[in-house]
Amino acid sequence: MIILFAAAAGFGVVLLNRLGDLALQMFFHLAATPWWLTLLWMPAITLTSLWLTRRFAPGAAGSGIPQVMSAMNHTLSETERSAFVSFRMSIAKWLLTSAGLLGGLSLGREGPSVQLAAGVMYSARRLLGPITPVDRSGLLVAGGAAGIAAAFNAPLAGVMFAIEELSRTPEQRPSGLIITAIVISGLLGVALQGDASYFGVIHAREISVSLLLPALLATFIAGLAGGLFSRLVVISASHAGRSPVLNWRHRHPFLFAAVCSLAVAVIGIVTHGATYGSGYQLTRNLLEGKVAGSGATTFFKFFATWLTTLCMIPGGLFAPALSIGASLGYDVSQWLEIPLTAPLIALGMTGFLAATTQAPMTAFIVVMEMVDGHNMVFSLMASALAATALSKLISPPLYPALSRTQLRAVRNRRLAREGAST
Repeated sequence: MIILFAAAAGFGVVLLNRLGDLALQMFFHLAATPWWLTLLWMPAITLTSLWLTRRFAPGAAGSGIPQVMSAMNHTLSETERSAFVSFRMSIAKWLLTSAGLLGGLSLGREGPSVQLAAGVMYSARRLLGPITPVDRSGLLVAGGAAGIAAAFNAPLAGVMFAIEELSRTPEQRPSGLIITAIVISGLLGVALQGDASYFGVIHAREISVSLLLPALLATFIAGLAGGLFSRLVVISASHAGRSPVLNWRHRHPFLFAAVCSLAVAVIGIVTHGATYGSGYQLTRNLLEGKVAGSGATTFFKFFATWLTTLCMIPGGLFAPALSIGASLGYDVSQWLEIPLTAPLIALGMTGFLAATTQAPMTAFIVVMEMVDGHNMVFSLMASALAATALSKLISPPLYPALSRTQLRAVRNRRLAREGAST
């Protein structure tokens, strides 16, 4: 039974990848038409996605990783938990994340893949019966790990993500279940998507003495930028009452989302499409030397991704974070006039992702597997650890902070219902 649901989870993630790619291709085809059409299309898709989310699946808004963390909280009732993870929520996440990519917004599929796979795995609990060695948390952790493994085609990253983000300690992990889910979903991913690395292979040895200072600079900038980005996302996820901007979003969510998405469209037009979508193609082009980035592109991608999170529609942060980090690493290489850009780009990707998520081991393994950078393993690990340490000076851990915000909202609704009934 577990194997069947793990296979279903992996298949769902593969379908999300395929549908997301198709949606983004359709958007770029549209963006090639008169430039002003994007100014209408992106807000229209954003508002439609926001309305569908608020009306039918409020728990699908945002990344998806905090929702899985929240669902593991033992104080939630089954009804409250199903608002975060369920088969129905997985379907909603699949469709609405693809809708965001159809609109060209700066979001990724990886966080949604975690919620999608966790929801599918959690659905197995009803069929397993009351007497089973597999508990609720085990299914959620295994599903989340399978989601990362299938989304990135990176099984080691799935295991580390389960330990570092979901279960938090190795002692709490249901290792057999996680490995089973990752193997099954990973096999499906390889069978349907191939086993090639997302961004190719980095042919580079460990960072030499001549690249030590550039590597430290790339890590330092990525750590500070990632910490700042995490801080902005945590603040912007807060509820009304803290700032006039958040109060305005609370009172007029659709108008606010329209303004933010219009700004993302303008940024995309100004950067000639560099900031649209997840950023996978930009990252690959930078690594292969097919396109020249700039500090302006880095800033605009950073800002476009943050504005996308403010819209409160479904979408992840992993892929845009990798794109921002890649652009940062490329910028450092250009500022210092260093011809070997690929290693610095990989360090920028690792540093920014680690600083954003404060999950250094997951970050360096994700990048190592996606670029087949095993010959840079120590450099990537050091960059991830240093960037995370810098980020902790600026921001609390991103996903746990977002999960606490969600659980606070659940408790407030519960208290409101209890007050109304008395």
